[in-house]
Amino acid sequence: MRKVSVSLAVIGLIISLALIGWFGFGKVIEAISRVGWAEFGVILGWQIVLFVILGLAWDAIMPSRNNHQPLLLIWGRMVRDCATNCLPFSQVGGFVFGARAVTLHGLTWSTATASTVVDVTAEFLAEIAFTGIGLAILIARAPQSEVVIPLEVGLALAVLAGFFFIWLQQGATPMFARISRRIAGRWFGKAEDRLQVLQAELSQIYGQTRRLLLGFAVHLIGWLGTGVAGFIAYRALGIPIQFDDALAIEALLAAIAALSFLVPLNVGVQEAGYAGLGTIFGIPPEMSLAVSLLRRARDVSIGVPILLIWQFVEVRRLREKAG
Repeated sequence: MRKVSVSLAVIGLIISLALIGWFGFGKVIEAISRVGWAEFGVILGWQIVLFVILGLAWDAIMPSRNNHQPLLLIWGRMVRDCATNCLPFSQVGGFVFGARAVTLHGLTWSTATASTVVDVTAEFLAEIAFTGIGLAILIARAPQSEVVIPLEVGLALAVLAGFFFIWLQQGATPMFARISRRIAGRWFGKAEDRLQVLQAELSQIYGQTRRLLLGFAVHLIGWLGTGVAGFIAYRALGIPIQFDDALAIEALLAAIAALSFLVPLNVGVQEAGYAGLGTIFGIPPEMSLAVSLLRRARDVSIGVPILLIWQFVEVRRLREKAG
């Protein structure tokens, strides 16, 4: 699997460079140069707002017996996303790192792991709803687009996949047992011996219907917030895009990225998605590529300091144990 991820990352990098070269490296850089420090500061600030929203969504599905620690879960969510956006791992790696980050501050391994799995599921279901909104906008704007039918089919399959994933978690089938051992075993020791504890945590979380619905709703707000982020980025480049068009681009891009979860950092996928989807809504490809690079600059600017702080905490804990 690691070799596959590395190969996909290399291919994605080649695609990214080819796209930028094809549409004009100078044009892309010229577009990015239009963004001043004030505009970039707004982009960074909005991403922090999104971290808060996503952390609160994670907090919403936590078991009622736990003392709620929204700041801790916001931090865990920051580590999760920054690891996914800055480190050469698939999205699963980000899930593991986020769970690990909150255990360093007192959350039990079983609660961290189970709540991460359920939070990811709630986010995925909210993403399906978000994609549906984007698809509706696309149909209204460009009903004859060639991507409409594939997206409709993909959305239907995603709905089935979401319900199957929930069933899989609640049933603790042998497949889920293997996944849990793979994810949890690296950080939490003998995951096989603790699988029953993990299943009990999952059952408790899934027994809280109101909390699950709240988590779903907050995640949907978070996804809509990514549409706002896209709108801010396009406007920072001086592109007079309508908000619903920016929302549709981000929604459909999120669906494409979800299908390519094995590609580290979504290299190539993000760039090709922006260029292709932007064209449908009348945005020149070089401008959409500039938005993609602006997004990566945002991810690095926020992600690197957060990951360094996380690693500092890890090293300090290891030294305390060794001492």
